Amino acid sequence: MKNALLIKRLQSFEFLQGLDQDTLENLAANAVWKVFSPNAVIFWEGDNESNLYYLQYGSLKILKSSTDGREQVLRFINAGEMFNEIGVLAKRPNPATAVALEESGIWLLPRHAMEEVILARPQTALQIIENMADKIIGLVTLAADLSLKTVEARFAKLLLDQAVDDVIERRRWTNQTELAAHLGTVPDVLSRVIREMTKAGLIEMDKHEIRILDREGLLERGMIRGE
Repeated sequence: MKNALLIKRLQSFEFLQGLDQDTLENLAANAVWKVFSPNAVIFWEGDNESNLYYLQYGSLKILKSSTDGREQVLRFINAGEMFNEIGVLAKRPNPATAVALEESGIWLLPRHAMEEVILARPQTALQIIENMADKIIGLVTLAADLSLKTVEARFAKLLLDQAVDDVIERRRWTNQTELAAHLGTVPDVLSRVIREMTKAGLIEMDKHEIRILDREGLLERGMIRGE
């Protein structure tokens, strides 16, 4: 039953579309199902991890850690996303650590199974590379924001990017510590920025959601106008 559901999900991924049923069934048969508890490490930076991962449910963060324990969150991963393409295409140590933010169910697609698909259909490799390129562009943007924009501007941009109808749902792990790690700052600084934005009437925040009250004002704070 699980494999049948996995095959349906595999068919929905752009880079696997066009594969015949036997190939999909073989890929699903080699897949390993794992459930990770909150704060569990999926893989460590430096590991030679050779699986392609599909997050069926839950949320993860990909991060880099400094020797003094500080974290920089590179990106969050939500249900329905695949990650660790580098483990399939390059036999190199992982450049970052993946951690579960809440209970997360993940399918592991082994490198050897993916290699069979790639050899049979080279177009798959090109599409996986395109996915990686999109993520590299995201990392370049993050690096530019960290070096060129203030914490206030970075937070304003984050809110505008994530808002749906000017509302950002706060999940259990969406606390100021995690947000600060993603923005490259510390919770005290982010807390001050949130107070200032709330006082200015730009946002409203409670335990369940963050609401954008003044989109134009937030665009100005985020230095996004004209980009």
